[in-house]
Amino acid sequence: MTVAEPLTARDAETAREHARAVAFRSGSSFLLGMRILPPQRRDAMYAIYAFCREVDDIADEAGAVEQKLAALDAWREEIEQLYRGRPTRPTTRALLDAVGAFDLPKDEFLAVIDGMEMDARESMVAPDREAFGLYCRRVAGAVGGLSIRAFGATGPAAEELAVVLGDALQITNVLRDLDEDAARGRLYLPAELLGDAGIPLGSSESVLSHPALGAVCTALAQEAHQRFARSAQLIAACDRGAVRPAIVMMQVYRLILDRLERRGWAAPRRPVRVSRIEKAWIAVRHGLF
Repeated sequence: MTVAEPLTARDAETAREHARAVAFRSGSSFLLGMRILPPQRRDAMYAIYAFCREVDDIADEAGAVEQKLAALDAWREEIEQLYRGRPTRPTTRALLDAVGAFDLPKDEFLAVIDGMEMDARESMVAPDREAFGLYCRRVAGAVGGLSIRAFGATGPAAEELAVVLGDALQITNVLRDLDEDAARGRLYLPAELLGDAGIPLGSSESVLSHPALGAVCTALAQEAHQRFARSAQLIAACDRGAVRPAIVMMQVYRLILDRLERRGWAAPRRPVRVSRIEKAWIAVRHGLF
């Protein structure tokens, strides 16, 4: 990373306030884990989250594919500017200290952008296994790779945890957001699972109304459970204090997955949530407060 003129104290604080505002507007389940971190690590996580939120919004917003791709390319250039020490956007200015302090890998930021490009190209309809795995690695594993460093966890177990837990969280998101994704013309259920269940590839709506949908979702949920189980093993091999935010995220998402399974997969699929009180109780149980 090229060393450039540091931001003024005022500019740095303005950037941090921007990242915090983006994070808190989201109401994400990840906020609870962020809040218990020491200030520098917490601000790093807010900035990482703000980056992810802003590039995700590009993929999700209305507009021509070409416009979305151009906006994502502009973010790629901004990441290059960040690593030259000359960020120009509030979010990358908020990331400037974190990149140096926690050795955040540039490739992981670029991987997140590549994942959003997969969405922006409108190609995520029953992806094959290879594409599905690549997508999860980019949009979740890459975020995990950045986050685990901001948490302060190091070593092979922490590196594997970032990817495995990222997969578990993303698979849970896919199962939770079936109808919301379908409204955007997306269907993340792997084509191979659909084929195994005898569901012909078609529109998102036709797949989600098929009577064999439950078999597909049950199989994918089992894959999430396996990754959660492996994550628990990896957490046991890490410094528990450094991975406490990951533990909270894992427990919240495990609860979401359990509730999805109890609810079932047939329409109408009522939304599944974890209340603030429940999240706070999970945090207390795992020593965050």
